[in-house]
Amino acid sequence: MLDWFDYFGHICLAFDILGLSVFDFLKENNYVGYPIEHVRHISYQLCHAVRFMHDNQLTHTDLKPENILFNRSDYISVHNRKKRRYDRIVKCSDVRLIDFGSATFDYDHHSTIVSTRHYRAPEVILELGWSQPCDVWSIGCIIFELYTGYTLFQTHDNREHLAMMERTLGHIPYRMTRKSRTGFFYHGRLDWDFYSPEGRYVRENCRPLLRYCKEESQDTLDMFDLISKMLEYDPADRICLAAAMTHPFFLRIPSNQRLNYRYHPPHLPPPQQKQSSESSGEPNGNGDASSRRKSSASAGVVR
Repeated sequence: MLDWFDYFGHICLAFDILGLSVFDFLKENNYVGYPIEHVRHISYQLCHAVRFMHDNQLTHTDLKPENILFNRSDYISVHNRKKRRYDRIVKCSDVRLIDFGSATFDYDHHSTIVSTRHYRAPEVILELGWSQPCDVWSIGCIIFELYTGYTLFQTHDNREHLAMMERTLGHIPYRMTRKSRTGFFYHGRLDWDFYSPEGRYVRENCRPLLRYCKEESQDTLDMFDLISKMLEYDPADRICLAAAMTHPFFLRIPSNQRLNYRYHPPHLPPPQQKQSSESSGEPNGNGDASSRRKSSASAGVVR
């Protein structure tokens, strides 16, 4: 934050002017995925920023590529002989996380539905309650998208979303399905017709996670290992960001890109309200793909 001021009773915050979001850059580059070095650096900064939030008892709840902005989005054009085209390579992969309008403290009211559809964790869809691990799931989806150039779970429907998850990650654990009261399951199994047009679409457009791996380099294998740990169905089994930061995928971050983490315990009021199970529908600003194209007020990643 550069400055703040009071304008007729309105508190205004001034931030740096930033570049394109990682989504907009991807879109303008014909959805060509980022180089693995950029995927690593962007993901590392994202984990660093969200870890700081989690340590301060905050969940972002709306992590997506539109909410990650480059400091500067200048690029060079590199000829891709194999594809016979020119690809854009961003010159500097420093980013900032933005849009904290839906961020929720642990002790605040928790709406039943949070996150933009494509990055929504299974515990949110199943209405089992959520906390910081739902952010980790979103980050796993984002890393996949940065690498491949396309969305892992491209859907607008809860049941189809769950079917895509099962096609990519295996069956949802019974211990989760039996607790859900959403009506998506029958005797612990997803109530889904795999031979319907929708079922055929899922079969043809989704595949097991590791089959998306373009090459078997150590960097890529480490990245998919981290993604798989972030996409554990059970939030209790999902990797936390403190552990993610020490994952082999991030150990090869150059020294000039490493961030110093300084944690200061927050001075927070005592809990006043526990998590609520009341349904509130789609949260404001967290809609489907057709409505997820703009982002606002920015905040920096702490160095």
